[in-house]
Amino acid sequence: DLYEENGWEHVASYQYFHVFSSPEESNAPEIHTDPAEQAYTLQQLSKILLVNLIAMSLIVPLSIGLLSATWFLDGTPILRLVEGHIIQQSIISLLLLHYVYYSVQATRAIRSLKRNLNEGKAINHHAPWQNSLHKNSVFPFIFIGVALVSAILPWMQLMKMDTYTLPQEDINLPIVRLADIEQNPLLKRDEYYIDEVDWANRYSTNWGIFAPVQYEVDESGIVEGKTWLDESGPYSPSISSEVYELTFQAFAAPLVADLIKWNSYEEEIDSYVEIDHATLDELLVYEEEGKKQIVAAKGKVVMYVRYYGYADVDHLIENVAQKIEVLAKKDNI
Repeated sequence: DLYEENGWEHVASYQYFHVFSSPEESNAPEIHTDPAEQAYTLQQLSKILLVNLIAMSLIVPLSIGLLSATWFLDGTPILRLVEGHIIQQSIISLLLLHYVYYSVQATRAIRSLKRNLNEGKAINHHAPWQNSLHKNSVFPFIFIGVALVSAILPWMQLMKMDTYTLPQEDINLPIVRLADIEQNPLLKRDEYYIDEVDWANRYSTNWGIFAPVQYEVDESGIVEGKTWLDESGPYSPSISSEVYELTFQAFAAPLVADLIKWNSYEEEIDSYVEIDHATLDELLVYEEEGKKQIVAAKGKVVMYVRYYGYADVDHLIENVAQKIEVLAKKDNI
């Protein structure tokens, strides 16, 4: 009522803020003009902003620490990136960082205003405001867009992520099959079922913004009447594969290095041998008796294969090259 009697119209209220307006030509008098009184009204707001800033300053380092550990602790940042599970956490950390920056700016602005008022300096009602308005108007749209992306990515991964029993017949997947490597008619499956999925013979699909096509495959077998050379038991060859079709070819070489680091023991990493191949951009091979590991890349396609068995490594390499060629051609088309 007091404001209305003096020519001011109530516009809106938000928490501690109340907005009134009046046409400039009406020359409505300000209700509260004492700078000390105005400074006093900012004390509660200043305290709230400071508490929020301190709280965020504690949360953000913890969030960044956890994020850094996920990215770099095992030394495979590109692998973590293409798998996609870390992207949402990274986006959230960036939003938190921006919120801290925004809180610092707000706290400094209010403290500066409060100090000026305590010094008797009146509020400048003609200060430039357009730039701040434009910036503050744009950010909510950016925030909403980033938040939507952050929310959609996990749903996309959940929709694309699944695990199936690997059929014995060829299902036209770009994966190296155990039967093709062993070429033994006596080879039979060594099965291990959980919840109707044979986890000893399964393939899993996944999706990521930096690797839209991902496969992870395990296949196990047993050959009756044949034993391992050390007579430790029946000959039971197995093969595991990881296949990635990348969004950017620049990720291929660092992903090869990360796959070696992630899937190999420390003493094995330096034993990989780089081999020139007619159709592959990159080929690295680790070989010991009964165990072979291959990491290969062509274009945007990267494949890791771990094989336990006595098949010739050259035969394994050619199978890897053929399967990569299939996926690389599809990618070019």
